[in-house]
Amino acid sequence: MHGPGALKAQSRFPYAGHAGEHTPPRMEIPMITIRPFAGLGHADHGWLNAHHHFSFADYHDPDRMGWGAIRVWNDDEIGASQGFPPHPHRDMEIITYVREGAISHRDSLGNEGRTPAGDVQVMSAGTGIQHAEYNLENEQTTLFQIWVIPDAAGGEPRWGQRAFPKGDRAGRWVTLASGMGNADDALPIRANARVLGATLKAGETLTYETEPSRHLYLVPATGTISIEGKAANARDGVAITGLERFSIHASEDSELVLVDAR
Repeated sequence: MHGPGALKAQSRFPYAGHAGEHTPPRMEIPMITIRPFAGLGHADHGWLNAHHHFSFADYHDPDRMGWGAIRVWNDDEIGASQGFPPHPHRDMEIITYVREGAISHRDSLGNEGRTPAGDVQVMSAGTGIQHAEYNLENEQTTLFQIWVIPDAAGGEPRWGQRAFPKGDRAGRWVTLASGMGNADDALPIRANARVLGATLKAGETLTYETEPSRHLYLVPATGTISIEGKAANARDGVAITGLERFSIHASEDSELVLVDAR
């Protein structure tokens, strides 16, 4: 999905250093940073009410150009019978998590489909693809759209969707999309990253294990949680790095979306 305006530097690939250079060991400093929903980038276009966790379109914050390989996390509300006409993408892994309503997709490869609330679609833009996304429902659609920088440029473009019943995520993580292996039911992406979902009842706690060098971004779609004692409300962003494990406690029933990236 591409909001009004153009994303600056869409195809940004991290500098990897020259062969033979000595890179000193990185000191991973544990960090959990809450990014309140009220402080996100915001653009209300009438038919589209968009909030941006990272710089996107006309919202530019040099301190929020992404988080590791996570380049975009948009929180979109799309009006009934509205949407995005055909537009191009390349060299980006685009994951759409539908929270309410449904989004309908059509692309230049001939793929088309409808992704309802709770389900996920993934588009690997690769060498280039055009697509359109519309809310064809008679109600508002809300979704998270997440862009992850792929491990390498190019590759055949592709699109897919999958149902992920919320009941399967009760009290545990379910991998929704992954490029890290060991996730047979997940939608594939071309990045050393995974997207996970979970639901928690009030009073429940869930732990996640990772590596200190990873960049993780967590958003509660609904509910109120605390991460190692730091509180986050619905639609707040939580940036995490430098930890081997962390625990999430639900103060009320909560729906969680987590991205674990390099």
